[in-house]
Amino acid sequence: MPIWPFKKRDLSFGQQGEEIAAKYLKYRGLKILARNYRCPVGEIDIIAFDKDSPGHFGMNCIAFVEVKTRKSDTYTSPDAAVDEEKRRRIKKAAAYYLTHHRAGEMNVRYDIVAVVMGEGQPRIRHITAAF
Repeated sequence: MPIWPFKKRDLSFGQQGEEIAAKYLKYRGLKILARNYRCPVGEIDIIAFDKDSPGHFGMNCIAFVEVKTRKSDTYTSPDAAVDEEKRRRIKKAAAYYLTHHRAGEMNVRYDIVAVVMGEGQPRIRHITAAF
């Protein structure tokens, strides 16, 4: 399944990055459960189910994914923008999601997908268990 190009509707730059990230995650076998999930305590770009999660997460893992899109990574990588405060807000929103979707027993991880939209094909870096 090609990740790029996709049909450009009237998407903002950040939305284009999220579209690319969602297609990439699907291509890697994750099932997208929610996009742009908003709740009283925060927002999560993508929530995905990974039935083949390796490592200490065991099988059947929910990944809470933050997507960062930049035009260049010359000076810093997009994932560097996910600071401690942002991580704290994502974890609070994830806890809210887990409680309200009866998924408290699921294995959980927090990922970052960094998308660099320079010339030509976008570059995608998926950091599993980023924090």
